[in-house]
Amino acid sequence: MAQLDGVAPGQPSVFKLVLLGGGSVGKSSLALRFVKDDFKSILPTVGCAFFTKLVDVGAASVKLEIWDTAGQEKYHSVCHLYFRGADAALLVYDITSKDSFGKAQQWLNDLEKELPPGDVVVMLVGNKTDLGEEREVSFEEGAEFAASRGLLFTETSARLNHRVTEAFGAVAQDLLRRAEQTEKQARRGRAHLAEDAEPAGKAKCCGH
Repeated sequence: MAQLDGVAPGQPSVFKLVLLGGGSVGKSSLALRFVKDDFKSILPTVGCAFFTKLVDVGAASVKLEIWDTAGQEKYHSVCHLYFRGADAALLVYDITSKDSFGKAQQWLNDLEKELPPGDVVVMLVGNKTDLGEEREVSFEEGAEFAASRGLLFTETSARLNHRVTEAFGAVAQDLLRRAEQTEKQARRGRAHLAEDAEPAGKAKCCGH
């Protein structure tokens, strides 16, 4: 796999991922399960928590810098600071709470005000599939909303470790694919510049 510019050979590409969503939807549980393969009842995040995790994507390595933001309303304005420089976002809601699904949509609007749509890889995640009997948001509702906004989509259970690794892995894969596309375009741009910058005084055949 091509080495991205600015990344030393053998070094992973680094991307910033933010976890967004209302309170108690399981953002911290997803991060903890993914990074440490652990699950426990977690107190609400105050401000922001930070994790890192290396992910292998084919022959390449990606280092995710994961920012777990507080979902409570009182921290909402502060969390906007963490959008800056984000390459990806996991937009999390609780499948047993219709309200949390609405909040996830608000978070997406907030994110798109800060970062143009298409600049960030966004995955919508319906968490807590282990509580399926209490479901208020159907799989189809989540999938349809994600499709309408061009988002990746999955459902997970941090408690049962269901599709947690796959969710983060899919985001890492998309990040690397986008970075490689950007790199190819940049290389093409540099090649055109080099062609245009050839000495103007170069003699052309029979040019007199």
